[in-house]
Amino acid sequence: MVNRFILNEVSYFGPGARKKLPEAIGQLGKSKAMVVTDPGLIEFGVAKMVTDVLDEAGIEYDIFSDVKPNPTVTNVKNGVDAYKKCGADFIIAIGGGSSIDTAKGIGIVVNNPEFGDVVSLEGCAPTRNKSVPIIALPTTAGTAAETTINYVIIDEEKRKKMVCVDPNDIPAVAIVDAELMYSLPKGLTAATGMDALTHAIEGYITKGAWEMSDMFEIEAVRMISRYLPVAVADPRNAEARNGMAVAQYIAGMAFSNVGLGLVHGMAHPLGSLFDIPHGVANALLLPVVMEFNMEKCLEKYPEIARAMGVDVSGMTKEDASRAACDAVKALAVKVGIPQHLRELGISESDIYALAEQALADVCTPGNPRDVSLSDIEFLYRKVL
Repeated sequence: MVNRFILNEVSYFGPGARKKLPEAIGQLGKSKAMVVTDPGLIEFGVAKMVTDVLDEAGIEYDIFSDVKPNPTVTNVKNGVDAYKKCGADFIIAIGGGSSIDTAKGIGIVVNNPEFGDVVSLEGCAPTRNKSVPIIALPTTAGTAAETTINYVIIDEEKRKKMVCVDPNDIPAVAIVDAELMYSLPKGLTAATGMDALTHAIEGYITKGAWEMSDMFEIEAVRMISRYLPVAVADPRNAEARNGMAVAQYIAGMAFSNVGLGLVHGMAHPLGSLFDIPHGVANALLLPVVMEFNMEKCLEKYPEIARAMGVDVSGMTKEDASRAACDAVKALAVKVGIPQHLRELGISESDIYALAEQALADVCTPGNPRDVSLSDIEFLYRKVL
């Protein structure tokens, strides 16, 4: 079996790392940027922390901020038009998965215009050309979109999330600067942090996992367990913020190359049909899906428990595995994640439509245990 690992050309880490922007732009040989970000990051001055660096270096840029929390086909199409009009030769993406995913869609379509309808990018589209060069600066510690070959766009017509997997979309440069995350509210810190934990755990147990990905994912679990509660309780704790920023990147390095599983498959329709934040959906579903998968994961779950600080010495594999599920749920409760779908406006009548989309989701086949439509309906009901 041949395994593949795709990473950014270069990445920078640490508080203040955004100051490396001019150097990175110079190495790319580019001159004018289109900055892709969202209105909230402009309003709260986070985007300015980055554009100030561009201003000081005399680097020309235009801003595109037509970005929704769950970005759409229309957002991407509008971004492609804006890119062509402004005369940019690269993209700077500032934000969470929404901004970076929008930037990926724009960059792919600009250099692969035969995919201009955007919906044709769903799945593993056969694009021929690399994206417009993207420099990605995450402002949340969750999605790891700055280092993945995946992006998610909503097809408004079908009301579904399209998961696009394309080695040509990975940002050329990732700049992981924890200072851009200090103003993230507690709720969003918790949700994005649990999203990162879901990436790490699903990437660790997915069918495509192997030794290299396991090494990264288990370290990400350890770091998230240590730093997330602190980052939620004390948002300006520099050590915790930087720890989470690095941990989510580490998780992304691995899951991007080996895939995910049923938690993401079930979370995506919650976002597309009901606009539930992705991190919240993942965090709510993760412990229940872990229990469902336990019989297939008795070798790996005890390692998850250990990474989360549980003393499993003397336990059977089954007990240690249950301890891992319990530790994940306890962390979600500790950081304030809702525990029932009814709290988020979901009812029994919604379950079949959710399950249909989840079964067809591109992430679901990576789950360590094969699932049926009735399995998925049962799992949604367990968290209803």
